[in-house]
Amino acid sequence: MNLFIIKLSYHKSLEEVDALIPQHVQFLDKYYANGTFLASGRQVPRVGGIILARAGSRDAVEDLIKEDPFYINDIATYDITEFLPTKYADSFAVIMDLLDE
Repeated sequence: MNLFIIKLSYHKSLEEVDALIPQHVQFLDKYYANGTFLASGRQVPRVGGIILARAGSRDAVEDLIKEDPFYINDIATYDITEFLPTKYADSFAVIMDLLDE
C-alpha cells in the first residue's frame, strides 16, 4: 500500500458544493469504513478539500474518485499525489504500519 494526497479544487459555487455535501460524506464514509481513507477535510480558505488515502495503486485511487458525487456532478477537479514518507513523527508510525498490510 502507498499513501496518496488527493486535492480537490472546486470549480462551481459553494452553494452547489453544499448541496452535495451529504452524498459526498457518504462517499467518504464508505472508504473510511474499509480503511482506504485516513484523513480528510476542507482547505482554508474553502476552495476545495484534501483526502489522505492509502491504496495499492494510483489507478485504484482514480477509480474510487469516480464514485464521488463531486466528480459525478463536475463540482471539483482532483490532483493525486503519491507519497512515500521517509521521515515521520513517532506518532505517525501507526499510519505507516497500515501501509504494510
